Amino acid sequence: MDIEKKARRQSFRVITSEILMVIAVIATVSILAFVVSGYWVGSDFQIERQGLLQIYSSPTGADVEIDGQPSSWLQRTNTSKTLAAGEHTVVLSKDGYDSWSRTVDVTEGLLYRLHYPRLFLKNRYEESAHDFSATPVNFATVTPDRNTMLLLTSAGWQLFNLDSDSGKPVTLNPPAGLLSGAIKSASWATDNEHILFELEDSGTAKWVLFNVKTPAASVNLTKEFNANFSKVKILDGSASNLLVVLDGNLHRIDVHARQISAILVPGVVSFDYYHQEVFFSAGSADSADASPYYLGSLKLGSNETVKLKDLSAPAEVIVTRFYDDEYIGAMSGQLLTIYLKDNFEEKSQFNLSFAPESIRITNSGDAIIMNSGEKIASLDMEVMAITEWSPETKSYGWLDGSMIYAVKGGLLTVYDFNSLNPRELASGVAESLPVTITSDKYLYYFRGSTLTREWLVEH
Repeated sequence: MDIEKKARRQSFRVITSEILMVIAVIATVSILAFVVSGYWVGSDFQIERQGLLQIYSSPTGADVEIDGQPSSWLQRTNTSKTLAAGEHTVVLSKDGYDSWSRTVDVTEGLLYRLHYPRLFLKNRYEESAHDFSATPVNFATVTPDRNTMLLLTSAGWQLFNLDSDSGKPVTLNPPAGLLSGAIKSASWATDNEHILFELEDSGTAKWVLFNVKTPAASVNLTKEFNANFSKVKILDGSASNLLVVLDGNLHRIDVHARQISAILVPGVVSFDYYHQEVFFSAGSADSADASPYYLGSLKLGSNETVKLKDLSAPAEVIVTRFYDDEYIGAMSGQLLTIYLKDNFEEKSQFNLSFAPESIRITNSGDAIIMNSGEKIASLDMEVMAITEWSPETKSYGWLDGSMIYAVKGGLLTVYDFNSLNPRELASGVAESLPVTITSDKYLYYFRGSTLTREWLVEH
């Protein structure tokens, strides 16, 4: 065969092979992009766009059932599955545990996250963690990591390690008179060592930053600065800096240097902060303006405020982050408005049937909870929908980062933040003292004078 002709054939084969390889790569990438974008070929060979469902649970490894059928792709929790757009009923179950369910509305091309489901062991081992009958408990609060409980007993202030299989309370010795008075509120710093108390002593309000690790380093803020603060919030994880409202004006306190700043913002009604940026509602009812109040922001370290929106009435401000998005909430009376933080675009607006007394965000940022008396309104950030409900008692609180507990007539019932999946866990539970879960291993509550512990795992 002619050598030149043979060479041309060989070149043709090489070029053809490379072209086919390029086509295969392009096709593979296109298919992957097609799938990642949520598109799929249905059983009728029609192209449809799907959504993605992501489920985590505690404990992990629960069985997943979708629309009454065991899932072929998503067989266990802590993984993801594509689903056709629309409503689907999800049921989680695990041998030896109760079940959990919810109907979700999956949107094409979007991710729907269920990161809070909790299943409870059916046959839980119960034991006494500590008997406080000799020193009755008047007040108790749990650290943010839920590993330690701070208690005020007839014998004084004590710490109890909740994460230990066995232990005894450690007695604290704060300076005399530091924590005298009735406790109005208590807020922990994220270091789990500092707690901010608002107290009422002989008819006078006072604020105390209590150091549970080194009680002698605690600070009576009201006495130290000779000031009657109306609001105080911890600014950083170690409680080294605080934001305070004095005579209606916002200031910053350096706790270590014992210094209070000049006025940062005048006429502040409410404020919250995120990553060194303060968002606030300010103004005065005495103003002659049509909009006497406004929402504004201030970057700490800067003296310049930015007016974001005029308001006709004062608002309670809250800042939250849900995955990659940051939001600002403004609660004015019964009206809640949610704004995107980046451009301050209005995201949603909700009219409640009541005016909340307090607002709180779940640890993961997946919900905003507003309450007044026995009424609760839960804003699910995943679907931007409000659920109003009532546990039919004022004795309720946070079981963990996303669940709410309620005690009525001694019966302990737990709920998802949106009132779903109620489960009765125990009876004879004290209504005035906290209930908590620690390390996903123990459930703690008071039964009479006894701090009771139930094992959430096989014992």
